[in-house]
Amino acid sequence: MSYTFDIINILPVLNFFDHQQQVEKTPHRSLAYLGSYDCTLDGFIQSTELVHQKPDWDWDAVVSAMIEFWLSQEERVRHWKQVFHQSDEGQLIVARVANVNCLRREFEAML
Repeated sequence: MSYTFDIINILPVLNFFDHQQQVEKTPHRSLAYLGSYDCTLDGFIQSTELVHQKPDWDWDAVVSAMIEFWLSQEERVRHWKQVFHQSDEGQLIVARVANVNCLRREFEAML
């Protein structure tokens, strides 16, 4: 399976957890959202443990996608670190992980 990882936003903690609970109602979903108090690779890897209703994915491959992003998108990581550093307390930096195969099937079902 193939996975993608991308940092997408900074949100207040309560907003993130509310959104995450709505998304996690669907166990066969193509997306998962990760929130971290640190804009670090380790912070995001640790946040995978906090996904309450984890999809049945290869989470080692998810971590590999996260590492690949961190190594290949240095400028984007630097940008988000700066933005997060300037944000108010009580915020999380949020990333999205996608299962490419599941996402493709969802899009194809729409056609």
